[in-house]
Amino acid sequence: MVQARVASGQLLPLHRGVYAVGHAQLRLEGRWLAAALAAGPGAVLSHRSAAALHGLRESEAADVTTTRRVQVRGVVIHRTTALGTEDLTTRRGVRVTTVARTLVDLAAILPPAQTAKLLRETDRLGRLNAAALEAALERAKGRGEAGRRALRAALEQHQRHATSLTRSELEDRFLALLAAEDLPRPLTNHLVLGMKVDAVWPEHRLAVELDGWAFHHDRASFEEDRARSARLTIAGWTPLRFTHAHVVEHPAEVAATLRALLAR
Repeated sequence: MVQARVASGQLLPLHRGVYAVGHAQLRLEGRWLAAALAAGPGAVLSHRSAAALHGLRESEAADVTTTRRVQVRGVVIHRTTALGTEDLTTRRGVRVTTVARTLVDLAAILPPAQTAKLLRETDRLGRLNAAALEAALERAKGRGEAGRRALRAALEQHQRHATSLTRSELEDRFLALLAAEDLPRPLTNHLVLGMKVDAVWPEHRLAVELDGWAFHHDRASFEEDRARSARLTIAGWTPLRFTHAHVVEHPAEVAATLRALLAR
């Protein structure tokens, strides 16, 4: 039956035992799913492909992790001795390593600078869970030690930016920066469109939110922050977000940005 349908063009071979139905114009997700199926039971998308599926970086590579010894043409196979359910998830119908496990896997094949950059991008997208990453690093003991060290160093540096300053302390630092740079003092904790905004200059329609951004911020908070900024923009305001790292480590850049906007 399979041979007949292949001959008629109803089934198009992608890998041994894996077929596309009707056409082979597959999206990336389809090709990734085919690669994982071709690697056999228990195989999952991983590494560069997993990062792309999670939206962390672009890649058209087909990386699959499995506990079996297999070879699949056009697919990069990564073998592991253990692949627990805590390291697996499903995204867009494809079984894939979690964001945390993906970061650990990529740290083993990326230069340290790229690992740190990927960690920052993951956090910027609101996909970073420090506790889950710590647990994934612990489970990866004994595998790819150089990569684990690079990822842990990047994580520790990132956590230092997730300061222990309270929100009020961060606001004090920000106001002190303004005073030191001879910039006009804003209204603080002011209501704009029914939202309490950390600092506003109404005459310039400039709004600043200060992110002490707890390192464990979740996806809901990430989405809410973007929605707030969108509402302000639609209403004709210029919304800015400054983190602790901006205020404390790059005050000149913060001052230059504000000075340019307040001069308009």
